[in-house]
Amino acid sequence: MRNYPIFCLALSIGLLSCTTPQAKQEMAEFVRPDKVLQVGFLVMEGVYNTELTAPMDIFHHTIFHDSLGMEVFTIAKDSGMIQTFEGLQFMPDYSYRTQEYPKIDVLVVPSAEHHLNTDLEDLEMLEFVRKTAKDAAYVLSLCDGAFVLAEAGLLDGSVSTTFPSDIPAYKERFPQLEVLSDLLFVHDGKFITSAGGAKSFEPAMYLVEHLYGSKTVAGVGRGMVIDWDLSKVPHRIIAN
Repeated sequence: MRNYPIFCLALSIGLLSCTTPQAKQEMAEFVRPDKVLQVGFLVMEGVYNTELTAPMDIFHHTIFHDSLGMEVFTIAKDSGMIQTFEGLQFMPDYSYRTQEYPKIDVLVVPSAEHHLNTDLEDLEMLEFVRKTAKDAAYVLSLCDGAFVLAEAGLLDGSVSTTFPSDIPAYKERFPQLEVLSDLLFVHDGKFITSAGGAKSFEPAMYLVEHLYGSKTVAGVGRGMVIDWDLSKVPHRIIAN
């Protein structure tokens, strides 16, 4: 099982933000969405609790601070029960195989137990991710969710990151990618890849600030008891 506490402690000691002055200016000049955004969380057997629930909680709380906040839902290949790696059981809201579902504006790919092996052989799932990402405004991966995006060919030409101890395997499987280490998230174009684990709140908070501005993200932070300050989060913004 991954050692999340050690990773989080290591990142909290002595690391500085990688944001450039230009990126900070871009953050300040956010463009508020002109509609309620539909946020689809791709879930599958063995999904990790925190990497699903942390960004879901953050995005759900936007509706209390902006009339055009986010609506969140889960989507899986089939409509049957999902069991997380930690044993939580739930029914997905939609099956992309058998049901109609809302157009996904933000696709979120939490990490799951088999994202480094058998999940990457699921051609139907990879095609769903590829097709959905094409039309989505943003795609956010948590931890090894980056492997799914990379396997789908979505990160070619982009800079990305993933769970720290899995970066060697990530580089070996996808040698064509530019991969950054020692960061909580990387934002390049429509793609936000992140380290995950107990730090899965940070990329979600960043996207809220990027889309809705400092007032909304501060409100979400109060509601979630998160003392949010992007300048203290190790990250890199490549292009928006």
